[in-house]
Amino acid sequence: MSRKSLIIIALVLSGIAPVLFAQDNVTPQRKHAIDSLALEKVRDLSKYISIIGDKGTSFSEASRVIKRADELFATGSKMGVSTLASPAVNYFTVDNYFKRLMALNYIKVKIDWYSIHYISDLEKQPDGKYVGVVTIYQRFEGYGAEGLKYTDVTKKDVTIYVEKKHTQINGMPIDFWDVILGDMKVTETKKQ
Repeated sequence: MSRKSLIIIALVLSGIAPVLFAQDNVTPQRKHAIDSLALEKVRDLSKYISIIGDKGTSFSEASRVIKRADELFATGSKMGVSTLASPAVNYFTVDNYFKRLMALNYIKVKIDWYSIHYISDLEKQPDGKYVGVVTIYQRFEGYGAEGLKYTDVTKKDVTIYVEKKHTQINGMPIDFWDVILGDMKVTETKKQ
């Protein structure tokens, strides 16, 4: 028997190995925490979008919020944009999406997300990350000087990535699971 095998047997008998090896798996308790974190990040994004789209927000504040919102997304993620006026869906990089949102010709933009739920369970990928899809309904309202100018409801599918990250707290290495948002695809746009 090899030295490595003896070490593994000793770890199993001591009860340490299940904790070490289980860290790469998403237990039901950890999945619940990940689900909560994913939904929290989607809610944060909703708040950021409302701030960015509000013409009362200063340019410097909107720029700061755009940076915070960008941090929620995986590199290269795209956001789908649709309107009732056209069946076409346009996709923009996250940064361009926020800049376009800031430039919309509305005094105020109100975006509410509701009925947020998973449509696909988390699936482990070969690189160790987990991928899932969350569906949200987005109510968009654009206000002009005279009041409500445009409104629609869009169903969107949001890809989420869950990956293990490493950090140090007081010199001690800590592993934790983080949720990163990916592409937001438009699946339906309708009148409210």
